[in-house]
Amino acid sequence: MTDVDWMGRRKIRSMDLARLSGLKRVLQELEPGRKVVLSTHLNADGDGAGSQAAAAHWLARRGLEPSIVNPTPFPDQFRFLLAEGTGAWTPADAEGEAAMREADVFLVLDTAEPSRLGPVMSRTSGRRILVVDHHPTTSSSVGDVVVCDPTACATGELVFDLIHVAGDTVTREEAEGLYVAIATDTGSFRYANTTASTHEITADLLRAGVDPEQMYLRIYAQYTPAGLELVRRALERLRVADDIPVAWISLRQADLAQTGATKEDLEGIVEYARRIRGVRVALLFRELHDGTTKVSLRSTGDADVAAVARRFGGGGHVKAAGAVIPENLEAAETRVLQDVREALS
Repeated sequence: MTDVDWMGRRKIRSMDLARLSGLKRVLQELEPGRKVVLSTHLNADGDGAGSQAAAAHWLARRGLEPSIVNPTPFPDQFRFLLAEGTGAWTPADAEGEAAMREADVFLVLDTAEPSRLGPVMSRTSGRRILVVDHHPTTSSSVGDVVVCDPTACATGELVFDLIHVAGDTVTREEAEGLYVAIATDTGSFRYANTTASTHEITADLLRAGVDPEQMYLRIYAQYTPAGLELVRRALERLRVADDIPVAWISLRQADLAQTGATKEDLEGIVEYARRIRGVRVALLFRELHDGTTKVSLRSTGDADVAAVARRFGGGGHVKAAGAVIPENLEAAETRVLQDVREALS
C-alpha cells in the first residue's frame, strides 16, 4: 500500500502529507500489548467521545489494552458507542486511577490544552503523551507526538485516517463512533468545516454499516420533558444587542435544579441564539456550582470567537469556542460582551 493508496478516493491536499507523517509517528507508539489511556477534554462532546470510542475499539482489535479515562464523566448520551463491558472512568474512580497508574502511553484526543485535561493532566507525568486533535496548537500545548490539523473537520476525521494509515478497514463499531464525532462537530454537515472530504469519509462510514436514521435518533432525538423546560427558560432569557449583531442566553444553576435538566440538556441551546437573522456571534452563559461562569461562543461569517475565548483562558475553533471565567454571571456577561464588541469592531 502506498501513501496515496490509503487516501482512497480522496485527493491529497497540501496538509495531507504532514498529517500522514504525524499519524505514522503516532502509530509507531501504539505497539500491540501496550496499555493505552484514552482521554479528552473536560465535558466531552460528540467529537471527543466518538473519537475515543472508535479508537478504543480499534486499539483492542490491534492487540492493545485501551482504557478511557476522562477528567469529567463520559456523556451518557454516547455510551452506546462503547464496547459491551467496557467502562469509561474519571480519575476519581478506582478503575480510572489504576488505568492511569499502569498506562504505557496516553492518547489524548480533541484537545492539546493541559488546562482542558483537568485532573488527568497531573497523572501523565513521566508517560508518553500522544495527541490527535484538530484545534490549533498554542504555546502551552502538550504531547510528545502531536498531530494537530485544523483543516480536519473533526478529530474523528484524523482517527479515521489513523486507522487507514495502519492498513486497517473501519469496522461498524468504529464507524459509528467516527460518525458521531464528525456529525456533531460539523453541525450535521451544516458548518463551514464541512468539506468534500468530509462527505467522502462519511460515505465510507455508511458503507461500514452506519445507519443514519438510527444515529440521528441516538444523537438528536433525545429531548426529555426537563430538557424542553430548560429550552423554554433559555428562550425567555434570550437577548439581542441593539448596537452589535450579538445574541446571548444566560442560565443559572437554579434553572437546571428546578427543571431537573442535566448538563447534557444544555447541548445545542446556544444555537437558538445563532439562528437569529443577522446575528454574527451567539453566546451561552452558564453559572457553575462554584459561582464561576462558563461561556460558549459561536459565530457565523468571519468572526473569530476563539480569539475572544483565549483572552479568558479558554480556546477552541474560530467559529466555536468556550471558556470558564472566574467571575459571577453578571460580571462575566459584561466582560465577554465588551470583548466581543471590540472584536467585531
